[in-house]
Amino acid sequence: MLEAVGLFVFGLVLLALGGDSIVKGASGLALRMGASPFVAGLLLVAFGTSLPELAVNLQAIFRGQGALALGNAVGSNVVNFGLTLGAAAVAAPLLVRWRALSPLLLVLLAGTLALVLLGLDGTLSRLEGMALLVAFVAVVAYAMARSRHEAPELQEAIAAFSQTRTDLTLNVLRFVIAAVLLYYGSKLVVRGALPIGEALGMTPLVTGLLPVAIGTALPEVAAAVAAARRGQGDLVVGHVIGSSLFNLLVIVGGMAVIDGALPVPASFVHYELPAAGVFALMTIPMLRGDLRVTRKEGTVMLVALLLWIVFELLMLRR
Repeated sequence: MLEAVGLFVFGLVLLALGGDSIVKGASGLALRMGASPFVAGLLLVAFGTSLPELAVNLQAIFRGQGALALGNAVGSNVVNFGLTLGAAAVAAPLLVRWRALSPLLLVLLAGTLALVLLGLDGTLSRLEGMALLVAFVAVVAYAMARSRHEAPELQEAIAAFSQTRTDLTLNVLRFVIAAVLLYYGSKLVVRGALPIGEALGMTPLVTGLLPVAIGTALPEVAAAVAAARRGQGDLVVGHVIGSSLFNLLVIVGGMAVIDGALPVPASFVHYELPAAGVFALMTIPMLRGDLRVTRKEGTVMLVALLLWIVFELLMLRR
């Protein structure tokens, strides 16, 4: 058990370092190839930090642990809202000026509902997975088109997120280092998580939902808290919604495409996916009201996350 915990924690450290390296490398190469800082920053804010989760899920799939990968994908969405958004808002109230986020949040809710309906028969087909991937491409196109009309100061903040050195050799090296770190980090996380889950009486699905999803989110939580204190509420909420869309549409959709007929546990459809939808739903009044996520609202999100964790643990005793 102690060895498994050590492997798990060391794997998380490698994932954090690899995720940072690949974001910088992608940003530098995108800028070198002529992408505008705004476009590069938009993609990195929304989806860049989801790559460590993607690496873990690919590793889990190739090890025959699809349930763990499913749990991590949807558990990460719950953690995005409950822990990342909640902790950031408690650290400093989040002012949200990014108008495109409200429609994207509605897309996330619609996608969650669609996945519940598609999973009622117990499987997700390759065609259904491809539909999720196509939906993601449409979401990216919409976000880029809509965000070009945002306030200049917001566009500048998003563009600043992509600023890094554009030296070709440096950024190729960053990619190589990131690939190595993400590969071994994800391998160690999956290798350590399974015995930890077994020792705690968790199924692979719940192992992905709780220790893996929470563990891989911790670097993002730290970054979100720092961004909140700098007054970058738009970037925090943009990451939460964008990363959740990536997890739902790309990771789950990609798993179905790879598998061909992805098994979907009944509890996933009846409990975990609806829980992820509820957390996203809780955010709508915050973005439709005074456009500010207050400390009180952040505390509510954290308490809701704790209640969800307790619920999942109690379900194991049934």
